[in-house]
Amino acid sequence: MEKVVLVTGANSGIGLALCERLLTEDRQLRLCLACRNTQRAEAARAALLTSHSGARVDLLHLDVGSVLSVLSAAQEIKARYNRLDFLYLNAGIMPNPAVDIRAFFTGFFSRNIINMFATAEGLLTQQDRPNSDGLQEVFATNLFGHFLLIRELEPLLCQPGHASRLIWTSSSNARRSAFSIEDIQHRKGKEPYSSSKYASDLLSLALNRHKNNQGLFSSVTCPGLVMTNLTYGILPSFLWTLIMPIMWLIRIFTNTFTLTPYNGAEALHHLFSQKPESLDPRAKYHSLTSGFGNNYTETRQMDVDDEMSEVFFSKLLQLEKVVRSKQSQRNAEDKANQQYVHHAE
Repeated sequence: MEKVVLVTGANSGIGLALCERLLTEDRQLRLCLACRNTQRAEAARAALLTSHSGARVDLLHLDVGSVLSVLSAAQEIKARYNRLDFLYLNAGIMPNPAVDIRAFFTGFFSRNIINMFATAEGLLTQQDRPNSDGLQEVFATNLFGHFLLIRELEPLLCQPGHASRLIWTSSSNARRSAFSIEDIQHRKGKEPYSSSKYASDLLSLALNRHKNNQGLFSSVTCPGLVMTNLTYGILPSFLWTLIMPIMWLIRIFTNTFTLTPYNGAEALHHLFSQKPESLDPRAKYHSLTSGFGNNYTETRQMDVDDEMSEVFFSKLLQLEKVVRSKQSQRNAEDKANQQYVHHAE
């Protein structure tokens, strides 16, 4: 039986590298690239078909930062497929990253250089803002849109006698200190990316507790330090030109500098072939690369607890009700306006 795999944020970076590796692993799978930018998605599909002629690669327009887009995409997915074997929750944003230059240079010439690059702790902030749905943009894109998608696709993911997988792309930047259960959207803080990634760790734990008995299993991965469009936006290009040779040198002494999207997708790819019942729900699966360029996956325990994850899950369910109610009201208003225009004509 062919596996049906959907990857969000699949048109570039780690998502595209993952798709390439999955098609190499299993030429029979049916792969769906769920992307916000249709033109880039078409280019990604063409590239994949060039190296994997005859592969089944579908496209789906999906902006996980938009409630309407998520709901519309979910309806299309349910119309196309009768089940989903893997849902890779990979899409993410880091808008307007700002670096504390003084902290950067202090860390660069200290023993803390590896940890600084690996976690960006005390170094990196972002400017977040509300989106058209009234949700914080980073929270909506990196976490809530994916949560809503899972909720919509439960009929395909939770089927008797069949195990389905959720696999999150988290981060080494996912830190408890950046997350507040009283401010889950991180409206008051300056590290929304770190907060949203820690939130995905919490959500994964809660989903396993609530959904394993329905055949749905969730895992969390960390790609390590990978150079993608998201990463390159953190510093000016001339600085990356200066730093990259040093980073390749540093990789000899640390395994967290995966650097390339292919290497960063190692843990995501590793989980594709694992039996879900054998996985640790409290573990994060890290992509690692040795100084000699060998890729491997290592498990490390997440800094999460059952009580906080349960409270967070409840808050997401409450927020879902509010968001759905607003969307229903918006749909009713749009329908009324269309009828008014029709009668006026």
